[in-house]
Amino acid sequence: MRTNVHPPGSPTDRLAAVGNQMIEIHLWLRTELARLRADLDAPARDLRAHCLTFCAALGRHHTGEDAGAFRVLADEVPELRPVLANLIVDHEVVAGILARVEELLGDDRPLPTAQVRAELDGLAALLETHFRYEEKRLVSALNALAGRPGTAEQLLGLTAPS
Repeated sequence: MRTNVHPPGSPTDRLAAVGNQMIEIHLWLRTELARLRADLDAPARDLRAHCLTFCAALGRHHTGEDAGAFRVLADEVPELRPVLANLIVDHEVVAGILARVEELLGDDRPLPTAQVRAELDGLAALLETHFRYEEKRLVSALNALAGRPGTAEQLLGLTAPS
């Protein structure tokens, strides 16, 4: 039961849930990555498109966090700056993996399934530890940002799919 209820859609209500929305986005990204990895066993015709869409969404999420939520947290909760710096380094490593996946999928040659699988397996392992660390360290701080301007999409780069 929610004890501190704000009018639905109010700025306070939107931002009080930013940390929770981050978790929802991470759950969706985990699910999509698991689907992609499973689809490599029986490549569908739209596997390339699905993979490229996933890569773009993940990149948008991390870019949004870096420019949005992380900047706000760095200003509002300066003791989190070392955590945020670690997460930004992870984002750079993830961006490198996404670039390699996009390169592997970029032409019309037969899908290099083994190479794509290796990249996606590495991505899955990295994201799992990254998401857990981020959630453990940032959710309560993000949920405490009630009253800050902006939407979850502006702070996190994405909104949680319904």
